[in-house]
Amino acid sequence: MKIKSEGRKGLLGIGVVGIFLFAVFVFYALIGENSYIAVQDNLDLFMAQFAMLKNEGIFFSHGVSAPFLGGVSRDVLPSELSLYTVLFMIFPPFAAYVAGYILKVIIAVISCRLLFLDMVGQDKENAHVQNLATLVGLLYGILNLFPAFGIPFASVPLIVYLLRRVYRNGLGGRGSWLILLIFCYPFISYFSYLGFFILGYLFVAIIWLWIRDRKLSVSLVIALIALGLGNVVFEYRLFSMMLFSDTVTIRETMVQTYLPFNEIFGESFDIFVNGMMHVDDVHKLFVMPLCLLYLVFLNVRYIAKKNVKGIFSDYYNLCFLIIVFNCIVYGLYYSQAVEHVIETLVPPLTGFQYNRTIFFNPFLWCAMLFILVYRLTKWASNQGDKSKALIIVSYIIVAVAGLIVLTSPTKYNDLYHNAMLTARNKVFGHENDALNYREFYSTDLFNKIKDDLNYEKGQYSVAYGMHPAILEYNGVYTLDGYLGFYPQSYKEEFREVIAPALDRVEPTRLYYDEWGARCYLYSGTDLSIVMATKSMSEVTDNDIYINANALKNLGCKYIFSRIDISNATEAGIKLLNSYSDDSSPYTIYVYTID
Repeated sequence: MKIKSEGRKGLLGIGVVGIFLFAVFVFYALIGENSYIAVQDNLDLFMAQFAMLKNEGIFFSHGVSAPFLGGVSRDVLPSELSLYTVLFMIFPPFAAYVAGYILKVIIAVISCRLLFLDMVGQDKENAHVQNLATLVGLLYGILNLFPAFGIPFASVPLIVYLLRRVYRNGLGGRGSWLILLIFCYPFISYFSYLGFFILGYLFVAIIWLWIRDRKLSVSLVIALIALGLGNVVFEYRLFSMMLFSDTVTIRETMVQTYLPFNEIFGESFDIFVNGMMHVDDVHKLFVMPLCLLYLVFLNVRYIAKKNVKGIFSDYYNLCFLIIVFNCIVYGLYYSQAVEHVIETLVPPLTGFQYNRTIFFNPFLWCAMLFILVYRLTKWASNQGDKSKALIIVSYIIVAVAGLIVLTSPTKYNDLYHNAMLTARNKVFGHENDALNYREFYSTDLFNKIKDDLNYEKGQYSVAYGMHPAILEYNGVYTLDGYLGFYPQSYKEEFREVIAPALDRVEPTRLYYDEWGARCYLYSGTDLSIVMATKSMSEVTDNDIYINANALKNLGCKYIFSRIDISNATEAGIKLLNSYSDDSSPYTIYVYTID
């Protein structure tokens, strides 16, 4: 039954989105680079990568080195054929970061609105349905997921919408344009995190629909080919390394953690409830309990009506089953038996993190929430005087879910941390120990240091007591760095430098030898001396433990340290100068090999 419409424009949802985006723009415009931005896997990783591409002018370059990890290939950095990368070509890094957040919200709203309204048939003309589709899209857009891949996450419902249209309409009429859009979709996606799995899901869908319809969907097969080719074209650097490079990388020597069978399902259940850091959508606080209650009600009703077919054809149940499947796959990633099967049958996927299926769950929870509030609205339209109250409940449900997301102190909730820390400092007069964006990179101070040193490009250096990303952002070439895909041979060369520290701290040795993505100088006493804080309170030992000769052999010119090293002479290094100014909370000690 079609929902009775009280209007056709559904402008309320669009208005809320516009107000939210305007508020975000004004908020960041006022605070600027004094904003508090998540550091882990963000400022210490991707922001520095984009800064290097811009500083060196190598966005489109081939056969050149990126100025970190001793000169690793530029191809390991983000593709230039990516919307997020294009933002960093156009804008300064901080402005590009903010623009990326605003764009991912817009893309999420448009993607969800297109998909959700496509799902409801004739009811798409109803103002309340349009508003709810828009608002759930906003909810999905403000989820505090991995910032560097916010746009790829936001675009997931868009590819589902395009594939539904291709399946339904075939290749005639606008079909060729839809295929072209599917081919170009990787421009706003990312193969390693999402694209690989979208291709896998699509392949399974083609087989399933072939069996159900007793007819192969040629249009979906063409879409599969177009999407696969699009991934190859838009991420040609990645595929070139995967297919044509014989370099042994650290991925092949990373030690996988395996769990016993009983703990694997415990891991699956934990990820179902809590999610993970990179996709922390806080669904367990409200959306999950609400959706599970409706799941029980829905299927009890199907059983009571003896409508078994309804159970297996309901989109709501399908979304839930995919969530469960993704969580089971996440757990099986820690099964040694499953890993052995993959190594035997599909050797190229050895070491591949196929547990990233979990990255689709935030969208699936939002899709379930939309179906719930849509059906509540549809049911409310037949309740006479009670209809307005029930429709208001639908809006309240989405609003509560959104407020929980905005006010939860998750790692990547920049808006929350900005608001709280800025208020703490400006309103209540407390000094924050956390570093804001400007302080973290301290560009003015490092420009002063480089001028004093007469620093020249190509003079490789290392960081001690701070992330190498700080040097990389400021145009200093580094021998150290953070990357999950670089030559194993370089990891072994750099290990000679830090061997004295690794020999003293067993957890650090395991961290480097069994993973190694953070190719850093480590303390020989403290578990961590790298912190995004003004104070260095966790540093208990100012001695450095390095093989200075090995560091010299790598071509090291300078050591930039936040720690006043107490055994410099014994370590074979010499202090050149210390630097500080009012623009930065840092005092930087610059050493050279003696």
